[in-house]
Amino acid sequence: MTADEVLRDVMDRWKDAVDAHEPERVAANFTEDAIFQGLRPYGVGRAAVAEYYASQPLGLTAEYRVLETRDLADDLVLGYLEVDFSFVDRPTLRVHLGVVVRNGLITHYQVAKPA
Repeated sequence: MTADEVLRDVMDRWKDAVDAHEPERVAANFTEDAIFQGLRPYGVGRAAVAEYYASQPLGLTAEYRVLETRDLADDLVLGYLEVDFSFVDRPTLRVHLGVVVRNGLITHYQVAKPA
């Protein structure tokens, strides 16, 4: 698979789980030792990812666009994305997202608000 295909595969699974508000399924897309930085202090591992997404409001959905991908090594892909998180009761939040995918799972996830 190409870097773009690898990235889209994991991000499609992530999006599906986020949209369904299934925190444990979101976390299953991350490695056991993943570094996760949402818009709050960072966490490490699947439990931190699940806790973060469990705290998100019902109705949250995500739409992503891949901006760049790079093959870093065999089974290691870097992705840079733009993500729109939509809510039922407030405006959409657009963020930039950097991920590193290892063997089909996210091992590093970092969100930043655009300047």
